[in-house]
Amino acid sequence: MAQGERLFVKVTRESLPQVQDKYPFLYLERGRLEIDDSSVKWIDSDNNVVPLPVATLNTLLLGPGTSVTHEAIKTATAANCSVSWVGEDSLLFYAAGFLPTADTRNLKRQITLAADESKALEVARTMFRKRFPDADLVGKSLNSMMGMEGNRVRALYQQKAEQYGVGWKGRQFVPGKFEFSDLTNQILTASNAALYGILCSAVHAMGYSPHIGFIHSGSPLPFVYDLADLYKEPLCIDLAFHLTRDMAGRYDKHKVAAEFRKRVIQMDLLKQVSSDINELMGVRRAHRIGK
Repeated sequence: MAQGERLFVKVTRESLPQVQDKYPFLYLERGRLEIDDSSVKWIDSDNNVVPLPVATLNTLLLGPGTSVTHEAIKTATAANCSVSWVGEDSLLFYAAGFLPTADTRNLKRQITLAADESKALEVARTMFRKRFPDADLVGKSLNSMMGMEGNRVRALYQQKAEQYGVGWKGRQFVPGKFEFSDLTNQILTASNAALYGILCSAVHAMGYSPHIGFIHSGSPLPFVYDLADLYKEPLCIDLAFHLTRDMAGRYDKHKVAAEFRKRVIQMDLLKQVSSDINELMGVRRAHRIGK
């Protein structure tokens, strides 16, 4: 490969794209991630070799049957591409790698806000205002706003069921028994998990912690769950009822993944996430990752 065609000629903090400028994610399973001439390549189970432009990716989601070399991780993180380990089709989120270019400034800001009860409540109100733009939330307690949200989501499920002509008996999910749910719930579970994986990687990339939330608590990734509720309506809920009608009773993981990815790109999710997090944390302008 000629010098001018090298994927990594020189990577500097100034040349790194912002999180919102990158392609959202790439899901990989049953293959090996390694290095070839300073670029990352993917070798699948049929020995097909695919070069991966990690400098243009926000995160790699590594699924079952994946192995990765130390050099591949080093090269990906040098390009500010996060790496997350997930279950099949991103149905479970296991872990995420920390980027070495991140500092603690944003983390300190997040901790400061979360540790102050009044400031944490105001961050929560800002999130709820995005879903209740016409409601007066001044003086509302967190429990009261969570109750409003619960009612909104239940009504939304029913609305989408009627819109797409799909039967709906409520949200049901048994951990480890994905196939026991009905088709709509399977799609909801899969798309929710994929959304969590993307958001967790974005949160890490911006120097925040997924473990410090403002609405959710007592769960592994409360800040990710806080953020996910801002985007679930178009990316997960509408998707689930729309595809239930189209799939005619049979779950198709490839169709779910393709449609979910298309919606993520259409709504420019990473740009929206970056903007929303900066607004929530009181950051007036977006900073480049790692600066």
